Amino acid sequence: MGIITGLFTFLYHFPQIYKWLLKPYYIVSFSMTVAFLLVRKTPGLCEHLSSARDDGNSCEFDWRELEILMFLSAIVMMKNRRAITMEQHIGNLFMFSKVANVILFFRLDIRFGILYLALCVAFVMTCKPPLYMGPEYIKYFSDKTIDEELQRDSRVTWIVEFYANWSSECQSFARIFADLSLKYNCAGLRFGKVDIGRYSDISERYRISTSPLSKQLPSLLLFQGGQEVMRRPMVDNKGRAVTWTFNEENIIREFNLNEIFQKSKKLNKSMSLREKQNRKMK
Repeated sequence: MGIITGLFTFLYHFPQIYKWLLKPYYIVSFSMTVAFLLVRKTPGLCEHLSSARDDGNSCEFDWRELEILMFLSAIVMMKNRRAITMEQHIGNLFMFSKVANVILFFRLDIRFGILYLALCVAFVMTCKPPLYMGPEYIKYFSDKTIDEELQRDSRVTWIVEFYANWSSECQSFARIFADLSLKYNCAGLRFGKVDIGRYSDISERYRISTSPLSKQLPSLLLFQGGQEVMRRPMVDNKGRAVTWTFNEENIIREFNLNEIFQKSKKLNKSMSLREKQNRKMK
């Protein structure tokens, strides 16, 4: 039943996935992922390759190559157990496939290995994963606006994501945070984002390290009355983030979004009544 449900979900979202995968970043990544397979299986090329097979068939994988591919499959499955979004699943597949391709090409011919490694370095330096550009109800802060906006109205609760564009974890989380904003945003519960990779003084002010080793990106902070109430992930005494999974279920539960949203809807009604009364008085 679960497989059938997953299949229908995939088919329902297929048009969106199709458009997403047609972006240049994913096309190039896919090409690099299957590069060794194409070289080993392309007629007219594979006949000129070396092979460790007993039958000398250079157009088929030898036992060591199959071993490497099986090991790759095991690693990808292990990593994807903790993946949440489709971007993370596909990102893990692409990343570890490229590592396996480097090993396979170097084993086949050092010249192929050097060429493929150079292509990987060029790809990392020139191609970045596409940023999420879907619908959202999120206000983007700068270093000059964040404090003023958080303290503007003490009745408003803010959930603010501190992120950096270069962080793959932040890029994967963008869709989840946008979906939450569409479901819960109202006058009394607002969602915000600030790029601390760009505004380093904000990261110091709110004690969020941008070092990849600290594992603090992204960080979600809840503000009520202009003051921080809680944050995830929490940070230990050594400045390292306590492991926490950034999925929708955890955020709703930990930040108590359903209760805050219900209280915020009451605030919406009271604010609307005040506006109507002010209009009548005028």
